[in-house]
Amino acid sequence: MAFGQQHELHTRRRGRNLGLGLTLVAFVAVVFGLTIAKVQNGGSLQGFDHAPRPELVPGAQK
Repeated sequence: MAFGQQHELHTRRRGRNLGLGLTLVAFVAVVFGLTIAKVQNGGSLQGFDHAPRPELVPGAQK
């Protein structure tokens, strides 16, 4: 059983969905890239919790 012609609304909706999908994929790629860069950077992987941490101060006694 064949369907009739596709309405132009469906064509526009498909284009919008494709654009939104590509935008979401780009956002995920940026977040993934930043995460990889942060992990490869090493350094201080502790989060900033608004508390002083003496181990990060240069010349601090341990």
